[in-house]
Amino acid sequence: MGIIVWCVLFAIVIFFAFVATRMAAQNKEDSLHDTGLAIIEFGRAFPNEAIRQLQATENGQAIFVRLHDNKAGLMRNMARHFSCHLIEPGRVRAVSTETGRGLMIEFPDAPNHNGRFEFASPKEASEVALWLLGNYIAEPDKDLPSDSISAANKQ
Repeated sequence: MGIIVWCVLFAIVIFFAFVATRMAAQNKEDSLHDTGLAIIEFGRAFPNEAIRQLQATENGQAIFVRLHDNKAGLMRNMARHFSCHLIEPGRVRAVSTETGRGLMIEFPDAPNHNGRFEFASPKEASEVALWLLGNYIAEPDKDLPSDSISAANKQ
């Protein structure tokens, strides 16, 4: 009788260990490589924004979103949920990483999104950098005469 109880207890422990490792592996595999999921989640967070293009990081933990009006957004896997952030114009700082395939990005309004984002190629990193740069573009000053603007563009 005693050996049967020990065998049952051992089987229960093995079962719980198996379930725990499967749950940990599934959590580790959760990423944003599925662009359909990214479109749905970002659209749910910002229903009035039209998505033009998506660019995922190499590890799939973040997706940068290019929006219809030269704005940009970011969607990150934050362990148990996905976090969407609309990047306000002029409220981001980006520097290229040593590899040339990544960006060190700082968000003054949302420091929890700061980080190093590595992409599969330098081309993808530069594309995202251009989206962020598009966020810096401001409307031309209305006070300046059009002649001074065209003269500045010719230089």
